[in-house]
Amino acid sequence: MKNLLKIVVVVLLFVAASAATNAQTLKFGHIDLSELIPIMPESAAAQAELERFQSDLEDIFEESYKEYQQKLAEYEQLDADVSEVRRNAKEDEVRELWTRVTNFSNNAEQQIQQKQGELLQPILSKAEATIEEVAIAQGLIYVFDSNSLLYKSNTSVDLLPLVKEKLGIK
Repeated sequence: MKNLLKIVVVVLLFVAASAATNAQTLKFGHIDLSELIPIMPESAAAQAELERFQSDLEDIFEESYKEYQQKLAEYEQLDADVSEVRRNAKEDEVRELWTRVTNFSNNAEQQIQQKQGELLQPILSKAEATIEEVAIAQGLIYVFDSNSLLYKSNTSVDLLPLVKEKLGIK
């Protein structure tokens, strides 16, 4: 019985040792997304669209601000003999325009950020899908963004050249 137990233990150790040597070596990869995204062809079109959007908002802001300046100048040129009712009405009009101008400015910043997110999302999705394809082809179990790495081993696979090739970017 003791011999049988020794044989079973030896066989189990042998199976465990051979399984460990046959286990796949863990492979990791990294990529610099901040370098990839700007060189993707879609990024240039998205940037141009964002600039047009910003330009339109700036034009609207300038028109509103000019209107405010005009009303302010009219208010400042009121004679001393103008009735208090008329003066208060002009003052309210100027104040209302100023409120509209400042609200527009604040909303414009939010609109720009939202538009940027809308334009960037499909680009990020395409980049992530391509990274996943390349990572699977390379047999990687994890891919990290190299911007947030504290340490990167020389054995980590840099996916940037492979992803650029897959996307047709030179």
